[in-house]
Amino acid sequence: MNFDEIIDRRSSESLKWHIYEEDVLPLWVADMDFRCADEVVNALHERVDHGIFGYGLPPKDLAKIIVDRLQRLYNWNISEQHVSYVPGCVTGFNLALRAFCQPGDAVIIQTPVYPPFLSAPADAGLRRVDNQLIKHPDGYYEIDFDLFEKQIIENKVKLFILCNPHNPVGRVFRRAELQRLAEICLKHDVIICSDDIHCDLIYSGYHHIPVASLSPEIAARTITLMAPSKTYNIAGLHASVVIIENPQLYQQYCAARHGLVSNPGVLGLTAARAAYLHADPWLQEVMDYLEHTRDWLFEVVKTQFPGIRMAKPEGTFLAWLDCTDLHLQPSPQQFFIEKARVGLNDGKDFGTQEKEFVRFNFASPHTVLVEAVDRMRSALIKEGYL
Repeated sequence: MNFDEIIDRRSSESLKWHIYEEDVLPLWVADMDFRCADEVVNALHERVDHGIFGYGLPPKDLAKIIVDRLQRLYNWNISEQHVSYVPGCVTGFNLALRAFCQPGDAVIIQTPVYPPFLSAPADAGLRRVDNQLIKHPDGYYEIDFDLFEKQIIENKVKLFILCNPHNPVGRVFRRAELQRLAEICLKHDVIICSDDIHCDLIYSGYHHIPVASLSPEIAARTITLMAPSKTYNIAGLHASVVIIENPQLYQQYCAARHGLVSNPGVLGLTAARAAYLHADPWLQEVMDYLEHTRDWLFEVVKTQFPGIRMAKPEGTFLAWLDCTDLHLQPSPQQFFIEKARVGLNDGKDFGTQEKEFVRFNFASPHTVLVEAVDRMRSALIKEGYL
């Protein structure tokens, strides 16, 4: 696959390429500017050519494909009966809040974090507790375990939404970190809802560990959300996976979704099956491309952008840029839109302490990224920041 190919997305209904004006390079929402695997495209063509799109069921072998995949990648042994489907991971954790919490209960999240995590508790009539990650001067983040447990106790937290790999800071949490988080949750009877949507986007030297795979006791208190959407660039087809090993939690979850959230559509599930079954060679290629891009971007920021800090992401295709030292006005995100015509995510959308950050999606052809960083550097020089 030629990931250097520039594909016109403005002529499609792409959210990414239509939210800003036409002269803005959009490097924000987390989808890739790469054509998805031929195997996925061909499977969709075959299903479309059938010509009938009546009410559907998940492909009969999809659950087994997922079970086999989890065993192969993570040595995580589950049964097919533990697998179900929702249109998206955001839908999945919003359902979990409604299934396992009562109005007024507290939900803990680790900030900075993907914006839907921030809004989900209030949408369900719940209280949000922010467990701020510890940021080191080099941009690397760690978990504040003592504060995590203290906040759980003081707020009588009912549910923890875990983001692993973590968006936007790019951490792939280690076994010891996940074990300690899970033990705290078990000790205080807190349900874990783990959003693992970026679990396949892991760089050399790191390995994703589903928290539910650590022990049967942890699995019994965990809802895991995964998806082919980020991995294979099929987010617009809306198909995600829910894994719940505890029968009681599974029944509660099903009751919460009844009449409100159906299975994904036939095309989304067709794409998911084809991706999981046939598209891993494409995934290896795209990860090689992204890893090269990540390393290039890290060096560019380090050498050409004094005053901006970036830790190398361990997973995801998202860079979290700390612009605090530059004091960009009116904000880093607005500065780069107005002065460089580059559209990035605004850090304040990820938490109350992140207004000096931007999130940079580097899953684009290299020439697009070169133009973007050239625009950004030129704007900083012209405005006197460099």
